[in-house]
Amino acid sequence: MSLELDAIRSRFPALSLEDGGVPRIYLDNPGGTQVPDSVVEGMAGYLVERNANLGGVFRTSQDSDAMVAEAREAMADFLNAPSANEIVFGQNMTSLTLHVSRSIGRHFEAGDEVILSRMDHDGNVYPWLAMARDFGLEVRWLPFDTETFEFDLEELEKRLSKRTRLVCLGAASNLLGTINDVKSAARMAHEVGAWLYVDAVQAAPHTVMDVQDIDCDFLVCSAYKFFGPHQGILWGKREVLERLEPYRVRPAPSELPDSFESGTQSHEGMAGTAAAVDYFAWIGETLAREHQAAHRAFEGRRRNVRAALDLIFASEQDLSRRLIDGLRQVPGLRVLGITADEGMARRVPTVSFTVEGVAPAFLEESLARRNIFVWSGYYYALEPAIALGIAESGGALRVGPVHYNSEAEIDAFLGALDATVRRSNRA
Repeated sequence: MSLELDAIRSRFPALSLEDGGVPRIYLDNPGGTQVPDSVVEGMAGYLVERNANLGGVFRTSQDSDAMVAEAREAMADFLNAPSANEIVFGQNMTSLTLHVSRSIGRHFEAGDEVILSRMDHDGNVYPWLAMARDFGLEVRWLPFDTETFEFDLEELEKRLSKRTRLVCLGAASNLLGTINDVKSAARMAHEVGAWLYVDAVQAAPHTVMDVQDIDCDFLVCSAYKFFGPHQGILWGKREVLERLEPYRVRPAPSELPDSFESGTQSHEGMAGTAAAVDYFAWIGETLAREHQAAHRAFEGRRRNVRAALDLIFASEQDLSRRLIDGLRQVPGLRVLGITADEGMARRVPTVSFTVEGVAPAFLEESLARRNIFVWSGYYYALEPAIALGIAESGGALRVGPVHYNSEAEIDAFLGALDATVRRSNRA
């Protein structure tokens, strides 16, 4: 069953917008996706009908309590968490990681080791560098191959030791698009008694993130990358979270998960996040029935979400092939990521590239004038940008189709890019 693109696109109000009669082409999705109608309605409905703080005896407060509980259940279904009480909400992945890193750091001793990745977004790097500095920990770095754009897990094995306490790894790179084998990393970390902290921000919109199957100890993601509002989510194993001391004010709840949610949260963001999960479930129930059989062990929303992501990932592999094949025809262009046809299953459709002699910012601005939205720079992925030698030269141009993008939009982008590059070369 192929993706029914018209049915998908009809759910996203932003996709029909034009500027001066020119349609918008959203290929900036790795930095944040557009949202379906149900997310808009869910957030507006909360603000109109249920807007209140939590814990009161009056109607709007009780309705808010129920909505927060439903949002936790929705994210537990999305991540296949054992319990909704393991779901912690916050402003975004980076803020949540900075917050919980203080509690994690207090659990370690001076001289303990933390392994960080040279491929990761700085949200899964600098909080741990700061933690290591503050608690006297040693940092060991896991490099990636700058030719294949993948990790060799033997390099991780070499860096693990009896002093390793934490391994931090992205499920997918927001610069390279590479999908990493976090399940094997979890097994290797646990063999030496370490925890695994997974940044799933770039993976969650594209492929199933199952915390029980991965067997990680923490996983973080951001709803605005998977068709929801600006909202961050942290999952942690209950037995691990219970060993940590939350940083909280004295009147705050001491029970999980509220103890890790400092201050009043974005309740409307939680409502929108639940609606985003239900959007995936809608795809699974109505458009991805043939994928449900692969998930017989699950029921209801969990099964539908997984079926939806299987369909989405398959359709996005086709978009990746079309995009990368077109990019390889552009003179002087180098794709910074996996390009082999057989490798499309090992990457998400986040594609970055450089063009010899043409500044990424110039390309971004030229495409913006055609109402084609992309990003230039290194997108907070400082370590991989340094490893690739692009940190000081303007970074790269990043294009990121998702399941609501069409082949026609990919072709329009490629045509505009090719024309811009050839015109620049003649100048």
